[in-house]
Amino acid sequence: MPNDYVLYGRHVFTGNALLNNQAIYIQNGIINNIETFDNNHSPQQIFDYISPAFIDAQIYGANELLFSAFPNSKSIWALQAHCKQWGTLHFLPTIATNTKEIMYAGIDAAKQYWSEGGKGCLGLHLEGPWINKEKRGAHIESLVHSPNINEVEELLAYGKGVIRMITLAPEVCNEAIIEIIKQAGIIVSAGHSNASFEEATHAFNNGIPTVTHLYNAMSPLSHRAPGMVGATFLHPTVYASIIPDGYHVHFEAVKIACKQMPNRLFAITDAVTTTHTGPYQHTLNGNKYESNGILSGSALTMHQAFKNLVNRVNVNITGALAMCSTIPATMLQVQHQMGFIQKNYAANIIAFNNDLELVGVFEAAAFTEK
Repeated sequence: MPNDYVLYGRHVFTGNALLNNQAIYIQNGIINNIETFDNNHSPQQIFDYISPAFIDAQIYGANELLFSAFPNSKSIWALQAHCKQWGTLHFLPTIATNTKEIMYAGIDAAKQYWSEGGKGCLGLHLEGPWINKEKRGAHIESLVHSPNINEVEELLAYGKGVIRMITLAPEVCNEAIIEIIKQAGIIVSAGHSNASFEEATHAFNNGIPTVTHLYNAMSPLSHRAPGMVGATFLHPTVYASIIPDGYHVHFEAVKIACKQMPNRLFAITDAVTTTHTGPYQHTLNGNKYESNGILSGSALTMHQAFKNLVNRVNVNITGALAMCSTIPATMLQVQHQMGFIQKNYAANIIAFNNDLELVGVFEAAAFTEK
């Protein structure tokens, strides 16, 4: 691509609003200006919709390379290629409850990937092992435990600058330990938790900013015990991810969450890949993954998540795009770098036609290549 480039969109989602007839001027991979173009002017190519690229905060592997089974840079490159194909230019490779050796190998893999020039991985998401055994789901029970200070400090030191997010159950973790994790600049997410409404609310008020895969593997909302789901709905600031595939969460339950949590709910894929080695084995059955006949993972892409939100959950296009880009960027505290189409932002941009099919994926780095 040339160093100077212009993208034209009939409808451009900036992260703040959906604007009509916008020209996006890009110089050396950076958005230089955005302005309205004359409707009588006919650029060679006008996209129906333009949006910030998607961001996936929880994905386990792709192309038969489950990251926890193959914790190396090749697996992250495979993830990057898979994600890019479906409009996701930034992602968090995720490791479910595992051994110290696997977690440390994953940290090494991310460092190696970055040394090889990789840009899409924003760091790792460690989902466990500090979760509640009662809500472990498919996680390995023998490895689930409450953390001790030495274990935490050692992991944080080894994973400094690499671990972006940790999912834990607040009721099984000492508050001082959670504070140490937060002070290390890591986003703590509450998940795989049997916390009561009161325990969850206390954790949110004490600074846990987000929740992992709302509804799944957490204390449910019931009329006498509102649980973590109820606490998440009622809290004014806490974010939550959700898996809008129709299998992990009924689409009507997604709709309820959207109504309860405007601007706080965001999509993840929670996607796995065919795996026949290690403790987490998955076989594709239709458009979901199973292990021994039981639902074990998603086959979702962020593009399909976006379309499901529009077509199955009746979220408007602006809201669905925000749930797949702007809101996860804000939750991950990278909203000053991505998740928006604004002047001085990197030009990581995707385009759709009126049928919401992906027709263009534009990486900032590609605009600077000779």
